Amino acid sequence: MAVVQGEDAGGAVQALSQAGFPVTRLASTGGFLQQGNATLLIGVDDDRVDGVISVLRDNCRERNRYLTPVPPMVQPGEFFMPYPVEVQVGGATVWVLPVESFERL
Repeated sequence: MAVVQGEDAGGAVQALSQAGFPVTRLASTGGFLQQGNATLLIGVDDDRVDGVISVLRDNCRERNRYLTPVPPMVQPGEFFMPYPVEVQVGGATVWVLPVESFERL
């Protein structure tokens, strides 16, 4: 299972499919930045896991973005000046999970 940024999802799914890895794409949203992601479900035998990770590494890259934080609750008379913050987005977060049973129907 992998979570990839929305910008990388299309290319990653296409590359995985072309490499012969079955993949299912689910739309998801990141918790910290509230930006669109894709959760990819990829079912392969143990000996093909490294190939999947290699394809994801080649197609999912980190990039920097500037985001303005959401202002906190401000009391009357207080002033909040939001400054853009540089954050890294993108790449892929991959989990390798053991599967007890797998059937294609």
